[in-house]
Amino acid sequence: MHRPDDLTQGSVLRNLLRFSVPYLLSCFLQTFYGMADLFITGQYCDAAAITAVSVGSQVMHMLTVVIVGLAMGTTVTISRSMGAGDRGRAARAAGSTMVLFAGVSAVLTAVLLVLTGSILRVLSVPQEAAEGTRQYLTVCFAGIPLIAGYNVLSGIYRGMGDSRHPMLFVAFAGVINIGLDILLIGPLHMGPQGAALATVLAQGLSVALAALFMGRTLSLKLTRKDFRPDRALMRTLLSIGFPVACQDGFIQVAFLVITAIANRRGVDVAAAVGIVEKVISFLFLVPSAMLSSVSTLAARNAGAGLHARSRRTLAEAMGICIGFGLLAVAACQFLAEDILRLFAREEEAVIRLGGQYLRTYVLDCVFAGIHFCFSGFFCAYQKSILSFLHNVLSVLLVRIPGAYLATVLAPDTLYLMGLAPAMGSLLSAGICLGFYLRYRPIWRGGAEKDR
Repeated sequence: MHRPDDLTQGSVLRNLLRFSVPYLLSCFLQTFYGMADLFITGQYCDAAAITAVSVGSQVMHMLTVVIVGLAMGTTVTISRSMGAGDRGRAARAAGSTMVLFAGVSAVLTAVLLVLTGSILRVLSVPQEAAEGTRQYLTVCFAGIPLIAGYNVLSGIYRGMGDSRHPMLFVAFAGVINIGLDILLIGPLHMGPQGAALATVLAQGLSVALAALFMGRTLSLKLTRKDFRPDRALMRTLLSIGFPVACQDGFIQVAFLVITAIANRRGVDVAAAVGIVEKVISFLFLVPSAMLSSVSTLAARNAGAGLHARSRRTLAEAMGICIGFGLLAVAACQFLAEDILRLFAREEEAVIRLGGQYLRTYVLDCVFAGIHFCFSGFFCAYQKSILSFLHNVLSVLLVRIPGAYLATVLAPDTLYLMGLAPAMGSLLSAGICLGFYLRYRPIWRGGAEKDR
């Protein structure tokens, strides 16, 4: 009998969709209530407040993806252990992760609260938006333990093959977040600080729900012994998660550098770029869901020795990403300004500039979908260093230089600047294909068995 949580049997595409759709919805809800901060701010506040929330949320998005990347080591280790039938190792991985992230989040909170002023200067935040950005970041930095807690617990759930419960937790918290946004930004006039407080309180609720239901919903039973750090297992977790965290952090630093370049062009350009980054992060939910799904499903099958199923998972996910990317490109050519008006309805300069930026930036959805799937596949085989390498090369050779050159060559438009991320992802996709062919024996796993 094929159990619903057994990702090593049945249709590869069906398993991929069954796992990825709840995860996609979880990401959608998280991004939706992140965008709700920006949307509600735009209804009650001016361009300076919009810039403060967009810049501050970009910084927090960077931290979140680094945390999620580091937790990838846990998801893959648990998934491979479950594929091999070793529940004890899966439990030790979960316990060690919780201990590790408790320390990491405490250190991050302390360091970032001290460095808030320096971060504002590095990002060249326009003077009009500086105080609002400071307020937003201060509240969010204080809430890092809650943000880390939810993402770590979600990584454990996904490693066990359960992407449904994290979706339910974040859905409930998202409703609370939007309600708090309306109250704190609207009648209470707290502006960016209110947007940040709503986000942190919602994340805290997600953590509480995930921890409360973990013992009831997962077949993984943790004992006190599992929370004693296992050095060998810690090395495995970090060998997978650390390159992913560095990769994701490096990409986000590149986005922040691009934001800094945009901020120097004035508040209208800063607001336009900030809004488009939010829209793109929304569109990237599908590639991101496929990355996590490929890493989990391919790891489970690799642990069971089913390497052909792992490769088919990669192929199916890549097809989904390319198809979605092409649809997104087509839609944004016609609806760019309409999308911008949702966030800045009376800021015509922001709408015009943002429409230019979105029309070219959206091409990144096609190429990024390819290298996201490859990255998930490399992580499943504990080769996350390959993902780190292709992203570093993309950022250093194309993304940052391209954004700077676009500003110099086309100072009156954002069309050219939007091409830099897309060309960077095209380079990444080509490098990933080269890695896949170069290390083909690893993906074949020696003597294959199939089912």
